[in-house]
Amino acid sequence: MPSQTIRYAVFIASMAGLYLSAAMLVPAAIDFYYGNPDWQVFTVSAFSVGAVCLASATANRGSPAPFSRRLGFLVVNMLWITLSVTGAIPLYLSTLGLDLADALFESVSAVTTTGSTVIAGLDRLPPGLLLWRSMLQWFGGIGIVAMGLLVLPFLKVGGFTVFKMESSDTSEKPFARFAVFVRAFFAIYIGLTVVCAILYGVLGMSGFDAVNHAMTTLATGGFSTHDASFGAFQSPALIWTGTIFMAIAGLPFSVLILFAVRGRLDALRDPQIYAYLGIIVGLSLVVALSLRLNAGENFGMALTHSAFNIVSVVTTTGYASADYTLWGPFAVAIFFMATFLGGCSGSTAGGIKAYRLVIIFGSIRSGLMRLIYPHSVRPVRYGAVAVEPEMQRTVFLFVCAYFGIWAFGSIALAATGLDIETATSGAITALANVGPGIGTVIGPAGNFSTIGDPAKLILVFLMLLGRLEILAVLVLLIPAFWRQ
Repeated sequence: MPSQTIRYAVFIASMAGLYLSAAMLVPAAIDFYYGNPDWQVFTVSAFSVGAVCLASATANRGSPAPFSRRLGFLVVNMLWITLSVTGAIPLYLSTLGLDLADALFESVSAVTTTGSTVIAGLDRLPPGLLLWRSMLQWFGGIGIVAMGLLVLPFLKVGGFTVFKMESSDTSEKPFARFAVFVRAFFAIYIGLTVVCAILYGVLGMSGFDAVNHAMTTLATGGFSTHDASFGAFQSPALIWTGTIFMAIAGLPFSVLILFAVRGRLDALRDPQIYAYLGIIVGLSLVVALSLRLNAGENFGMALTHSAFNIVSVVTTTGYASADYTLWGPFAVAIFFMATFLGGCSGSTAGGIKAYRLVIIFGSIRSGLMRLIYPHSVRPVRYGAVAVEPEMQRTVFLFVCAYFGIWAFGSIALAATGLDIETATSGAITALANVGPGIGTVIGPAGNFSTIGDPAKLILVFLMLLGRLEILAVLVLLIPAFWRQ
């Protein structure tokens, strides 16, 4: 690989680390205001990390390398590794007493918007540390959308927008000028976060809780300021507000931009949106009916909690308003299946994603029809447009790799001594970036603090794999990628 490509990737990652180090001064100021000694940790971390990143950026500054697939893969991986390591430094040095594996796990869980945590006693945690976790998830959400809309489609390993499938324009962006797109995206992302925070505050959250939960809601990250997660707020209005904003965050941001900025109602006809909303509504009603019939729960409250938790799992947010593993085997099976699904492409959600489900279903239907009519031509369609064979191959390659890695991850976690329920659900919740698993250890009422460091490091790798669409990481393991 040309040295210019590597140097430019290091330069970009160093600049990202520099910006993140500057962001550490915000929780430092919060802790200083409340008299918490961790303000010194954030301050020292900010200047130390900033100095290292500035030196690295200066040393590798030069003419930008021409954008290529190799540069794209390298930048994506280096960015997430840099953000993960940088985010872990103040957590490791803080008064929490986390070891390196715990601090790295918490940071990776934050920047990949997974939402799994190794920290207990969140209600008593210093405000600066709580805010730092939420900020990491919020920044991670920005990077995820940018990666899904601007980088991965070019690399042909993930990312899929209505503008490619339903338009003759080959651009991956809803605006011709990149600067216009970036401004529109930040306006939508920040605007939704502010509106969400205001509504949370009006409906009963404290100002601090409202800001933190708004950031992790729009990032579909799920970090809370309470051990009970959203269960600490027993207001149906708050729960439905969280449900709506999580569902919005699982929509394609490119569609949101077209709808908000240009008033394009036709953008909402993206087939993956129909599939995504249909899955959410269908599963929510099924679980609510199960609670009503089997537990005698009032249907209104049953629907409130089932909708919130289904949307949380499908969008890979990871909030919990109740311990749904106590709702019976049928509900647990539904939630476990929902862990695989994910939101739409170009959103902050993880998982397999709705557009892949649409293409897979279309491919199966086309194959079955060819069994009946062998000589017919039955193209796989996404809406009114035929899906290119290359896209079909990429989707099936991703899904095969997804389930293969889940299997190997489950075996690796079981080898560390975890029971089969914890190992299998832990592997998929990390790979899908969901957060809580199934069972008493890592379920919605538990956390990951009791599992060993080897298992945590395996989960760290799975979280990064899932967030970077798997193939973008695996390609770096091929020797041909590094050859000149």
